Amino acid sequence: MQHEVKQLVGSGQLEFINGGMCMHDEAVTHYIDMIDQTTLGHRFIKNEFGVTPRIGWQIDPFGHSAVQAYLLGSEVGFDSFFYGRIDYQDRAKRKNEKSLEVVWQGSRSLGSSAQIFAGAFPENYEPPPGGFYFEVNDKYPIIQDNIKLFDYNVQDRVNDFVAAAISQANITRTNHIMWTMGTDFKYQYARTWFRQLDKFIHYVNMDGRVNALYSTPSIYTDAKYASNESWPLKTDDFFPYADRAHAYWTGYFSSRPALKRYVKVMSGYYLAARQLEFYIGRSETGHNTDSLADALAIAQHHDAVTGTEKQHVANDYAKRLAIGYTEAEEVVATALACLVDSPSDNGCGRSTTRFQQCPLLNISYCPASEIDFSNGKNLVIVIYNSLGWKREDIIRIPVANGDVTVFNSEGKIIESQLVPPADAFMDLRDYYVRAYLGRNPMVPPKYWLAFPVSVPPLGFSTYTISSVKRGGGHSIRSSIQTFESSDKSTVEVGQGNLKLIFSSDKSKPINYINNKSLVEESVEQSYSFYPAYNGTNDKAPQNAGAYIFRPNGTFFIKSEGQVPLTVMRGPILDEVHQKINEWIYQVTRLYKGKEHVEVEFIVGPIPVDDGLGKEVVTHITTTLETNKTFYTDSNGRDFIKRIRDYRTDWDLEVNEPVAGNYYPINLGIYMQDVKKEFSLLVDRALGGSSIVDGEVELMLHRRLLLDDSRGVAEALNETDCVLDECKGLTIQGKYYFRIDPIGDGAKWRRTFGQEIYSPPLLAFTEEDGDSWRNSHVTTFSGIDSSYCLPDNVAIITLQELDDGKILLRLAHLYQLGEDNDLSKPTNVELKKLFPRKKIGKVTETSLSANQERTEMEKRRLVWKVEGSSSSGEESKLARGRPVDPKELVVELAPMEIRTFVIDFDHKSYRRAFDA
Repeated sequence: MQHEVKQLVGSGQLEFINGGMCMHDEAVTHYIDMIDQTTLGHRFIKNEFGVTPRIGWQIDPFGHSAVQAYLLGSEVGFDSFFYGRIDYQDRAKRKNEKSLEVVWQGSRSLGSSAQIFAGAFPENYEPPPGGFYFEVNDKYPIIQDNIKLFDYNVQDRVNDFVAAAISQANITRTNHIMWTMGTDFKYQYARTWFRQLDKFIHYVNMDGRVNALYSTPSIYTDAKYASNESWPLKTDDFFPYADRAHAYWTGYFSSRPALKRYVKVMSGYYLAARQLEFYIGRSETGHNTDSLADALAIAQHHDAVTGTEKQHVANDYAKRLAIGYTEAEEVVATALACLVDSPSDNGCGRSTTRFQQCPLLNISYCPASEIDFSNGKNLVIVIYNSLGWKREDIIRIPVANGDVTVFNSEGKIIESQLVPPADAFMDLRDYYVRAYLGRNPMVPPKYWLAFPVSVPPLGFSTYTISSVKRGGGHSIRSSIQTFESSDKSTVEVGQGNLKLIFSSDKSKPINYINNKSLVEESVEQSYSFYPAYNGTNDKAPQNAGAYIFRPNGTFFIKSEGQVPLTVMRGPILDEVHQKINEWIYQVTRLYKGKEHVEVEFIVGPIPVDDGLGKEVVTHITTTLETNKTFYTDSNGRDFIKRIRDYRTDWDLEVNEPVAGNYYPINLGIYMQDVKKEFSLLVDRALGGSSIVDGEVELMLHRRLLLDDSRGVAEALNETDCVLDECKGLTIQGKYYFRIDPIGDGAKWRRTFGQEIYSPPLLAFTEEDGDSWRNSHVTTFSGIDSSYCLPDNVAIITLQELDDGKILLRLAHLYQLGEDNDLSKPTNVELKKLFPRKKIGKVTETSLSANQERTEMEKRRLVWKVEGSSSSGEESKLARGRPVDPKELVVELAPMEIRTFVIDFDHKSYRRAFDA
């Protein structure tokens, strides 16, 4: 069977298209995850069959992103890209203009150098109208070609076929059309399909009016290219998507927010784990990161991270991620144990150090840090930084008591602060530890311990916590003040450049003041919910559901009763606690040395006793005059301009003024006027918009009671159970915002965006006595001690492959024109990235690392665009030069990602570094 399949692949009769581990979503997936899952599939196909897929095939995702077109299209070597779902108004216009097929330039920075031929189907991914379904129980007539029988119908069926072909030809350029013969749950009995298709091809070709053939997307693409046609130009993306009036598929941008967060966290963890795996050498027999790679890959499916699956399926995705994490956690613990041991070129050996990690730190649960210091033990924390530049950050961990001192890698006491945890967070911890782990948590921690850390690029620093008696210094307890809502006073927080002034009775907006940038702005935070439409309108009976966001009014949520404002201050951070109502709690936090605001929220369980499903949003309102305009990211990469109630490609008929203006947010959203820009970054994918000028809106949580009839056949009503008690899911999360003078916000969005994606990785162990610094390596960096990556470059992949070679991806983080200084080409010195290894050969590959870049460029089809010159000058813009094999310097242009496979001269080399 394997031999026959390989023969069919070799002859072109069987073709791999897309070639990823799944058909990933394009709204709520991060570009690194999209790249990783595609690479996994492409390299498997190359190793197993020796072929490279040529065609992108994203026929089921619910809208299509610019990043998909240029990164997961052109940059992986595809010649064309086909997709099914575009807005019903857009589709109607494109049919009239014969512009369903376009040349798509998804990146304004890379322009025509990363364009691709792209086509939408006339009616999603179905056979053409006219009854061409042939599953065993389908109702449509088969071809009866026995002339002796009364239902002989060859000519009728041929006429149906020809009519459908001509109808599609009338909305398509050139004389080639593609039919997708099948749909969901078809070919369960394939023989009936192929028997009928054989007959159609035979009799239609005898008729002679059209020519029919079994084809592949590659054959179709080549036929289109050979026609030498010029095609309409498409830029930006295909969001939001509606399949009819009142049915905007923008709810899934926020569906299952806990799963979305889990995927995001595991993605950043996987990036760090692969780096550590590289530094100690990949194990061929022990633990590795493959299981997490597989789980993350399948979690990118368009019915996985999207939240558009049944509950038991969502549980399965989470279970796979948990299994993968457990395996990768061992890799990380082993690698860090190896790296903290005394330096040796002989491999790790059997380290006695055992590190623990805290995957439930978001619910304040970390047994590894909640130890008893009275017995003379110290807590050692190794903090790994997977970023390519030095990291200055604030770490917060729960501790069992407050009589502690914090030491840095050099053994010096550093300033630290104790922050008492709010009851809301302890309730979250108590319930979800029991729900997740099936046991009661230990005694709640008395404090959060916060302290500043400094960690080298691609390396770690070590911090030690001990009892006050042994340290001589102590952590400072936060001062706590409570302001009753009856007070008419103001409350100021913030010790550095940034200050916030609150009104204790919440009657006035927050005053945001940055003394460094001289920005002052009025900011108001509020919550509301949209009751979910229940489909009672006979003219448009469309429910809200896992896919579809259809609000039925707006209800603003006001604080219940006389709720006080609690303010905690200290040398490291200030917090303002607000209980909005019984199921919404918020902490606004400012850190020493940081110039952004962190908002941590708890939302849930959303009450549904009134029979209404609800979609909870937060609003951040400013005085900016934004003229309906705002910007959202595309898969964490390019920012795209959005204008409320407007589409670039057609005249929008507005029938859902809220849902029709929602967009997916993976990295952030920002808005600006002539003086200022307001930027907001998120900790997971969610939906958002600017429904009112000067205001940003984020959907934080959804709980719905009805299905929206798009295939889930189940309401999006997530619950968690402890024994026999089940409650609606509670969501804990964070978002971050900052206000800058116009033109200055990009640096924070890009730099801090990387820090959100790649948080510090914490590993804990205990020690007796104070011998750690004498017997272990306390700081480490995998790159040259005098070097760090430029501010506009990130390492998004550093991975040892099965054959011992290294996969390296470098990404320029800025778009053309995004920042005056950082939106310029920049260089990375490979020799300084790998200072202790001799680089033998560097091969640049396609983005998915399944073919050499030079060979891919030679084969690339160059498509003509309507109205553009044929000189090809545009395509020469914005690309880094080839890497000189002696200098080994990589040049990166704005938004460029370059992928390399690196051979080192000494394969037996493991590691060596300076203590």
